[in-house]
Amino acid sequence: MSCLDCSCILRTRVESIGAEKQSGGRSYQDLTDDPTVCWAESTQIEDEKISWSCDVSHYDLQVEIGRGCNNLTSVYLARHIPTGTPVAIKITDLERCSDEHIKALQNEVVLSRSFRHPNIMTLWAVFTAGSWLWIISPFMAYSSASNLLRNYFPEGMNEALIGNILFGAICGLNYMHQHGYIHRSIKASHILISGNGLVYLSGLNHLYSLISSGQRLKTVYDFPQFSTSMLPWLSPELLRQDMYGYNVKSDIYSVGITACELANGHVPFQDMPRTQMLLQKLKGPFYRPWAVSSFPRGESRIKNSRSGIDSGIGESMTHTMTSERLQTPSKTFSPAFHNLIELCLQQDPEKRPSARGLLSHAFFKQVKEQTKGSLLSLLPPAIQHTQPQGPGVCSAATWNKTGCLLPNEREIPWKF
Repeated sequence: MSCLDCSCILRTRVESIGAEKQSGGRSYQDLTDDPTVCWAESTQIEDEKISWSCDVSHYDLQVEIGRGCNNLTSVYLARHIPTGTPVAIKITDLERCSDEHIKALQNEVVLSRSFRHPNIMTLWAVFTAGSWLWIISPFMAYSSASNLLRNYFPEGMNEALIGNILFGAICGLNYMHQHGYIHRSIKASHILISGNGLVYLSGLNHLYSLISSGQRLKTVYDFPQFSTSMLPWLSPELLRQDMYGYNVKSDIYSVGITACELANGHVPFQDMPRTQMLLQKLKGPFYRPWAVSSFPRGESRIKNSRSGIDSGIGESMTHTMTSERLQTPSKTFSPAFHNLIELCLQQDPEKRPSARGLLSHAFFKQVKEQTKGSLLSLLPPAIQHTQPQGPGVCSAATWNKTGCLLPNEREIPWKF
């Protein structure tokens, strides 16, 4: 079965990005100036067609599941009241956002509307309430691959699970590369998994277009203001910031680091001082980062997260699995997996395969032969989040155009 365009995963048509779509988005200066900005789509969910609205009274905020943008954005598990459908809602205070944050939001929203691919996260509605931007998106029952590592596979995943997760993410990445975009933020927390076992690539706020004045650039030199926490995943050439620039192959390096992250439950370089990490990346690793185990053998690292979430688009999962099921079956990886990572982490970007080339790698042969739903057999059951008892979050009923103070009733361990 050929699946290089990945449309077969959902039997969903993969649409191209027209020029009118790439240039048709509103700027976020418009959003801050015009309180009536709204767009919403209709979505077919199972047998029901849902028309999403731009009315805050149609959404019941239930529990905060994540934060981002230096705490300017809060993410909530919510319920679409007319249909009862669970959704994720990101609420951002635009007045407090810097120009860099505004640009990141613009990238995420405009490109999410433009991309049409079954492995790329989509948005259902975007609107403003006063100076607050509301973004309505699908609810991911399994949250992110990073959340799965932290709560269920702290010593790393097995090859079958890694292969399924990476294959879906690379399918989405290949689509972006084909249309001239560099993702620049590939990592486990930006790979989301739905309740029916489908993989979505998110984190579109740092995307960069190679298309300029109708021409496709071979290299770019833009260096966004990444959080230092993102550095372990970034390629040497992107960090180097020299005259040679970087291109889509920088994402392939990040795929390699993400593969190590999934295999070990530990991000390579993350325990190094930043200066040492930069030197190590620029010189090339003197060790194999995928062979470094993050935890001592025999020591249990299973622990409950207070929110159980880290991608901002997921749910807390009940920790009821047995210790036997939580263990990774084996820490011995195949030659094909080692080869995949070696190719991705080549110091010379020209020696790295393309995203399309990666999808043909021998490591993914078994994934391409599997039937739909195979990923679910490798995951714990997804338990629906229930509405908390007692004082809750700011409900839509109390929201007004001047905004609402969002609660801070407990620590949120992950910031996206």
